[in-house]
Amino acid sequence: MRMITIAAASAAMILAGAAYAQAPSTDRPAAKPPASPQDAPAGAPTITSVKVVEIDELPEASKAQVNQLVATRTADELEKLRQAIEKAPAVKSAVEAKGFSARDVVLAQVNNDGELTIVTRKTS
Repeated sequence: MRMITIAAASAAMILAGAAYAQAPSTDRPAAKPPASPQDAPAGAPTITSVKVVEIDELPEASKAQVNQLVATRTADELEKLRQAIEKAPAVKSAVEAKGFSARDVVLAQVNNDGELTIVTRKTS
């Protein structure tokens, strides 16, 4: 669950940055802090790079861990992850460059250095 939250928050930050960069220059009031700590993820790292890996390329131990995490995920959580990928152009492009789509993504994880790893499984 934490991985999905971090991935979704990171994707949202990418989108917000892109939208802000394209917005016309105007004086904006300072942003208000979130009303509660639940409104914003604590310490979500900024994505610095995206790595897309097909699950069959992983070592057996890593495959087992991924499969265990995927088995505990709800369909709603997986759909939110896939929607976040669709809304993040840089992430979506990295996935598509490897010949996959957001529908093929089964897991996303961001480390403390901002490296986003996307694990995919080709759907039939």
